[in-house]
Amino acid sequence: MTTLASPPGPHAVRGPARAKGRLPGRAWLLVERNLMVNRHTWALFTAEILEPLLYLFAMGVGIGGLIGHVPGLDGTHVGYSRFVAPALLATTAMNGALNETTYSVYFKLTDDRVYDSLVTTPLTVWDVALGEIAWAVLRGVVACTGFLAVIGALGFVSSPWALLALPGAVLTAFCFGAIGLAATTFFRSPRDFQLVQLVMLPMFLFATTFYPVTVYPHPIRVLVELLPLYHSIELLREPALGHVGPGLLTSAAFLTVLGLIALVVGARRLERRLKS
Repeated sequence: MTTLASPPGPHAVRGPARAKGRLPGRAWLLVERNLMVNRHTWALFTAEILEPLLYLFAMGVGIGGLIGHVPGLDGTHVGYSRFVAPALLATTAMNGALNETTYSVYFKLTDDRVYDSLVTTPLTVWDVALGEIAWAVLRGVVACTGFLAVIGALGFVSSPWALLALPGAVLTAFCFGAIGLAATTFFRSPRDFQLVQLVMLPMFLFATTFYPVTVYPHPIRVLVELLPLYHSIELLREPALGHVGPGLLTSAAFLTVLGLIALVVGARRLERRLKS
């Protein structure tokens, strides 16, 4: 005997408001969905590894052949390619996460209207936000792991402490994934993505990716040290060069706090967009 569910009453609440007051706990379902949707696109990760590898050969090996050695840590000097490689590792995690929570999230939110359907299920808006960021972290860490394996095989990283770069990659992907989600909720058209490049390209160039922070005068150095990519690079460069110190905790705390703030902003903005 089949029992038909009675239709919802006149006071039934649908959409995001229906889940209000319920704690998020199903974010993993969105990660599972993204895994299924992207199960045939993992080969595209080669592009995420190829881009930093091209920078490494062009800058680290090419220009590095003219530069020789640069100041490393604790007064030591390291080869330029070994100095640049961990920074490109950080940018790999950053780009892998940002691509997921900017372009992908925007079109799910505006064109495909995926989230409008998801929040009519037991998923909350916080589940959606956490799920997308978790997926972005997974993408960023997988790309970062692949690049770490390549530069390790090529001899650009030799310290066993370099394995600590992977937890650093998790924090980097989390922070930039959350920032990307928060920024995307403010975008009104695809043209707004130019603003992402307007911010990310200068940060990539000047956040000590290709030279130490000591080249800057003190006032500019203070500004550079406020950049999230600077802390990501520090978090990955130090263990890759065989140095593990308390400074890593400062960078880890910076990325964690900034990521949590961006997560809260992004989730609240996403809920507002879905209700509008």
